[in-house]
Amino acid sequence: MYDVVIIGAGVSGCAIARELSRFQLKILVLEKEPDVCEGTSKANSGIVHAGYDAKPGTLKARLNVEGSRKMEALSKELDFPYRRNGSLVLCFDEKDRDKLFVLKERGETNGVEGIRIVERQELLELEPNVGDAAVAALYAPLGGIVCPFGLNIALAENAAVNGAEFVFEAEVQEIEKRREGYLVRTSKQDYETKVVVNAAGVYADQMHNMVSGMKMKITPRRGEYLLYDKNVGGIVSHTLFQLPTELGKGILVTPTVHGNLLTGPTAQDVPGKEETDTSREGLERITERAALSIKEIPCRQVITSFAGLRAHITEFSGKETGDFVIGEAADAPGFIDVAGIESPGLSCAPATGEYVAHMVKEILHPQKKENFISTRKGIPSIALASDEERHRLIKENPAYGNVVCRCETVTEGEILDAIRRPLGARTTDGVKRRTRAGMGRCQAGFCNPKVVEILARELQVEKSQIRKSGEGSWYILPPEEGGSL
Repeated sequence: MYDVVIIGAGVSGCAIARELSRFQLKILVLEKEPDVCEGTSKANSGIVHAGYDAKPGTLKARLNVEGSRKMEALSKELDFPYRRNGSLVLCFDEKDRDKLFVLKERGETNGVEGIRIVERQELLELEPNVGDAAVAALYAPLGGIVCPFGLNIALAENAAVNGAEFVFEAEVQEIEKRREGYLVRTSKQDYETKVVVNAAGVYADQMHNMVSGMKMKITPRRGEYLLYDKNVGGIVSHTLFQLPTELGKGILVTPTVHGNLLTGPTAQDVPGKEETDTSREGLERITERAALSIKEIPCRQVITSFAGLRAHITEFSGKETGDFVIGEAADAPGFIDVAGIESPGLSCAPATGEYVAHMVKEILHPQKKENFISTRKGIPSIALASDEERHRLIKENPAYGNVVCRCETVTEGEILDAIRRPLGARTTDGVKRRTRAGMGRCQAGFCNPKVVEILARELQVEKSQIRKSGEGSWYILPPEEGGSL
């Protein structure tokens, strides 16, 4: 019998697992994919929102401001990339100027510090490449950028080190109420638990509806992005938003924490919970709209496009809701929903973890651990290391001198670390998200065969068993399926 079963190993689920691992609890995290950070958490802007956009009094507003404030300290504690670069919400028409003041007042009500309106001249000083149509902007100096993979993986690893168990490729098929707790049936085996935390992303409605008569409906909202080469990453230094619409915060232009340029996302409601294809129309719209924010879009420097799905709740108990749904289901004691975690869910994650952990503590009344490990060290980066650090790493392990990914200067030593550490990589996408091998200009065209070889060697399996990510994504078909080894 587990104390807590968390469904979903995205950033919210892993933040909750990490906070609960501070206590004497038996915790299990179930994930239907082969790794953490495989759903909504892997395909987003990596923006740490300051907190001026959410409606005052909502959970979004509260958790956004709290999460943003916690992010810098957490990044130092768990060693993942984060930078406070500030954000600007651009106004392109004088008649819309009043909307900037509405956002400013909203932010001040939410407790966002330092926000102010900047006029065209100061805007140019902050961002020399800002588009000619921008007349003013809301400036939020506390806005930031983060590596979404780094945050998610760091939370998961720290939770695991502190005793949380993770089971991958375990799709939840049924949740049954019991006299004391729940029976969670998965594609692998069944698990008994006192408390269930539903952090299943776009599938959270399905989990909720298994146990509650207060039905929920989540409509996946697809957002497409364009990622540009690092040689144009310095076109902007702040995150440039446009005045938001009913469908979201519009097309943004931002540097990434790793030095690339990113534009997007679109916002399109789609019927399927796995519809992450990009479209010509969507990518063209990104380029068209982003051209308002900066003078020249470096279209020839695009290295990849991708899409993610946001979990947008369109109905809960017969009503629409514009907020997160986080709390114990009224007719299912011990079943805690963490649903509808769309933007700014990544920014909220540190606060969401604490918020849900408090709910679980109220139910189970656990004792605090005396030996909780609060820190975690990430994978050393040869690309970012000093000469002294590089020499030390190579001396300790010569594999750090063997460059595998030329675009990002990722070495075999880093890949070995990614595989061998807690919750280590088992797929090439897992290696990529932990080390950036394959994220550069050639998008794994050069390094991928070597990464497959290293994975097969370390995991002691045939190359035909190495996958890109989930089921069916093998690189080499076994002989019985027409392949050759």
